[in-house]
Amino acid sequence: MTVAAAGALAAALAVTCVLFAPFAGRTGSPCLRVEHPDHRALDDVNWSRPLWLWESVRAVCVLAGALLCFAMPLPMVAIAGAGAVAPSLVLRSRAASARWRARFATTHLLRATEAALRSGASLPEALRRACAAPTEDRMARRPFVDALRAFDLGAPLDQALRATAGRTTDPRSRIALETLAMGIASRLPYERAGILVAAVADRLAFEERLDEEIRARTGGLRSQVVLLALVVPAIAAYLAVTVPSLGATLGQPIGRFVLIPAAIALEVIGVIASRRAIDGARH
Repeated sequence: MTVAAAGALAAALAVTCVLFAPFAGRTGSPCLRVEHPDHRALDDVNWSRPLWLWESVRAVCVLAGALLCFAMPLPMVAIAGAGAVAPSLVLRSRAASARWRARFATTHLLRATEAALRSGASLPEALRRACAAPTEDRMARRPFVDALRAFDLGAPLDQALRATAGRTTDPRSRIALETLAMGIASRLPYERAGILVAAVADRLAFEERLDEEIRARTGGLRSQVVLLALVVPAIAAYLAVTVPSLGATLGQPIGRFVLIPAAIALEVIGVIASRRAIDGARH
């Protein structure tokens, strides 16, 4: 590695550190008190380490991409940008999977709450029993645990549930929390409160069955999208080997810096758009 290349790499790392310095800690001056873009996703996957360690993972990915560019004739800016974005994409994918599992666990938690209500427990006690079950998902328990914590500190339970519903990203959990808050505000007896919780659980169970049916019907479509996304670069590689003129064009700067990055960007956009269309149908 030449001195100029080492200087360029050091400058790239310095710029990356400067860009992510405001997000390195949760506390600091008021002008730097900005929420990290991946803060919610990190919380969903139960990331308990400092944020600077997460940004260190991103810096390592950027460094690996830069070293790859020095070893191969690849565009530095595109590879470094992909290295900076890749950890967030993987993290958000894992967070989405965790939220998907939490939806099913929320239904089980409401069923346990209904059973406790029918046995004569009050609604706060029924929620405590359901949240205390070790088999329930952490994300599913979190909004109810937050509401119960606020209730223990003196806030009315219905207001605590509404406040927690406002911070919840899952629309199904928000509906369940708001419905429970309305039932508490109406001062329903235990029997009617159990019926209300059962109705909310039945609705969530129906939406789960609907989601499973949509996923089953669109499973072939998702596989076709991924297959087509893999076929196109395979054909391009085959033609680059069998047609020397095409391989020479892709080896030139216009191919490395324009054609190949544009093709990769279009592939990624197509896959993301198709998955968002399917997710929009499920929601």
